[in-house]
Parts: sequence; structure tokens; C-alpha cells
Amino acid sequence: MEGEHKLQKLSSFYESGIYSFDDSNAVFVDSVRVLNRFYHRFSVSSSVYYSRFFKTQTTPNAVSSTVTPSLRKRKRKRRESRPLNERELIALQRHQEARPLLLAAHKCLLKSTEVLNALKTLKSESSCSTKECDGGQRSFVDLGHVAPQLEVTLSLRVSDNDADPHPLPKDLDDLPSGQCCVEKVLRAFNNLVANDTLDDAVAQILSNSYIMPRESCFYMSDLGQIRNLIPAHADSGFNLIMVDPPWENASAHQKSRYQTLPNRYFLSLPIKQLTHAGGALVALWVTNREKLRCFIEAELFPTWGVSYAATFYWLKVKENGSLICDLDLFHHRPYECLILGYSPGKVNNTDNLSEFKPVKNDRVIMSIPGDYSRKPQIADLLLEHVPGLKPPRCIELFAREILAGWVAWGNEPLYFQDSKHFVKKMVQ
Repeated sequence: MEGEHKLQKLSSFYESGIYSFDDSNAVFVDSVRVLNRFYHRFSVSSSVYYSRFFKTQTTPNAVSSTVTPSLRKRKRKRRESRPLNERELIALQRHQEARPLLLAAHKCLLKSTEVLNALKTLKSESSCSTKECDGGQRSFVDLGHVAPQLEVTLSLRVSDNDADPHPLPKDLDDLPSGQCCVEKVLRAFNNLVANDTLDDAVAQILSNSYIMPRESCFYMSDLGQIRNLIPAHADSGFNLIMVDPPWENASAHQKSRYQTLPNRYFLSLPIKQLTHAGGALVALWVTNREKLRCFIEAELFPTWGVSYAATFYWLKVKENGSLICDLDLFHHRPYECLILGYSPGKVNNTDNLSEFKPVKNDRVIMSIPGDYSRKPQIADLLLEHVPGLKPPRCIELFAREILAGWVAWGNEPLYFQDSKHFVKKMVQ
């Protein structure tokens, strides 16, 4: 029976991309499998998504979960030269509270041979063809300044009955009977660009192609235009609001990965106005900087009108199950936090907060990281806590990729939709 149970769980993992460990608050997420559920004609390339961690091979015990002697010596030297300040002491206390949870979750992964064996196949499951990988990455931040009237050509598969009068030629794809491909030319910036079909769409901007999943849309703009997304009626608002702010980060700045913003800019996000009448679950990604945690607790959530609900942890591992770095590194820990809160459905009315479903605190989500600052696909783990509509209306703020059924807003929502991140499926 135990063997059958494991086979069923593994089969579910291959299909869903999510593996829940028995008698644990921990899960493992393969973001590529999760994302590929959104596409029909394309697949996300595992070798591209996980490229940072396919360069070296180590054993699970090669990266210890405890402090090494050399690291302990360096930490002792640093502490002898300068005692921890008050903020660092609070950060250390938060870490010590989370540490047993993270170690227990990591132990579950290392004991799960079926999951570890599945991870070994990630690199070989898909590869990036030369055709798909050619071309440089466009900077939409720069294009928004120099070419604000830039257009996007959106190619959609629709039924013959719904097709535009001038369909595209069918020389590239063998379309199923009753379907044709139509194109729409739209403004790329400050405009809602939607794929409202049940199939993948291809967005062409200049010489680059971007793949959009089914029933998705993006609004590409700077922060000053975000209020254009506020619905006319609260019943058209969002039930799940994901926020991944470009926090001020010396590493991101030095590596020119993306533009960051001072904390005060995030206070202006119209969370209340974006919230559905029935309320919303707000999920906020944050690093381990204590300055940010204090800002969220003291200023950001109160300004947004969001009440704290729970904290989830994202523990980053390599393809062999080992942690990406020592758990106790002071300034570079192998985990980040997802802070959850509830936004009431009506402005100045907090009565419905008591009706929101409690969220189990301290959940640990393990995954192999993708590109710099790319977050794991954890929306499925949040849906049971989302109030109001089913299925919910979902939006991601500061998005760099697009999910099926979601609205993606930011100045780079197509960043990870570039065709170089995908391979075309053999069967159309």
C-alpha cells in the first residue's frame, strides 16, 4: 500500500508539478511542470529555466545545513570586530525561529528518493533549439521611453466563426479543422493586451516573439499608469493580488538585473481599489532584510489596509536536493519569505475580515530557482485561501512573466515570455 501511495503521489507530481510531503507542512514545486500546464503548442525549456544549477554536480551532503568551521571562524571574526546592531539581532531571531521549520522540510526532501530521482531528469527533458534561443533580450524599460507608441502584433488561434475577416496564412502551423489564425495590432505600452482564447498566442514586438498562455493579458507601463487597471466596479476587482516589488537591492543594481525603487513608491500601489468586493488575498514577496520586514509591518500593510495572515518560506535547493548555500549565512540565506495578508472587500469596512479562511502559518515551499529574482509558481498553493469568486480574478504586480488566467502588470511583463525560454512541441 505504501508503494502504491508513493506511485500515486509521484504521478500527481509529474502532472501538477507539486509534491506534498506526508505529515509535513512542506511541498516541493517544479515550476516548469506547473507552467507547462498553461501551454498547448509550446513548452517551457527546463534547461533554460534551471540553467544556473545545471553547471555543477554535487552530492546532497556537499552543502551542509549547518555552519561549517571556516564559516564559523569568519562569523566570529566579524562579530568580534562589530557587535550586531538592534535590527540585525531581530533578523537573527527571525532566522532562529524559522530554522527548525526549514531543516525539517529539507530533511523531508532528502529522504524522498522518488522526488530526487525525478529531479535528475530535469536537464534532459527539454532543450533550447538554436532557432528559439537566437536574439538578444529587449529592454522594455528603455523602449517605453524611446518608443512609447510601439505596437505589438498578436497572433491568435480562433474558431472560424469568431475569426477576423483577414486571417493569417496557414503556412507555419497545421491548424485543426475549424480553426484559423488571426492577428491584431495593438499598442504595446499603456494598453491591456489580452489573449482571450483557450490556446497559446504569439506576440511579436520588433524582431522578437513572446509566448502568451491561454486566457491571459498584460498591461505594460510604469508605476504612474497602474491606476488605469482599477476596475469601475468593485465586483470586477481581484481576489488574489501577487506583488513582487523591485526592492532596493545592491546586488541587483550592481549586476544591472532590473531597476529597483525606493520603498516609499510601493505605498502608492492602489491595493484597496484593486480588491474585489468580496475581499482579496495579498501575497507579497520579500527578502530577508530586516529593514524591509519592519517597513511592511509598520507602514506598507497599514497603508494598503491589509491585515497580516501568515508567512510562507521559499527554500532554494539544487537539482540534487542540496541547499544552494549554507542555511546560516548571515547576509545570503538560501530562502525568501512570502508574506500573506487579507484586503477587505469594501473600503473602510473590516467586518468581513473575520470571514476569511485562516492560513496555516510557516509553510515551506522548496524549489530549484530559475533566473535571477524569478519566483516559483505557487499560485495553486494559495487558491484555497482566496476569498470570493471561484475561480478567482488574479493579478500580479511588477510581473516579469504571464500566467494563464492572470493579469500581469509591470514595465517588463514579457521578460520571461521571450520565445528563447520555450521550445515548440512536436505535436500541434
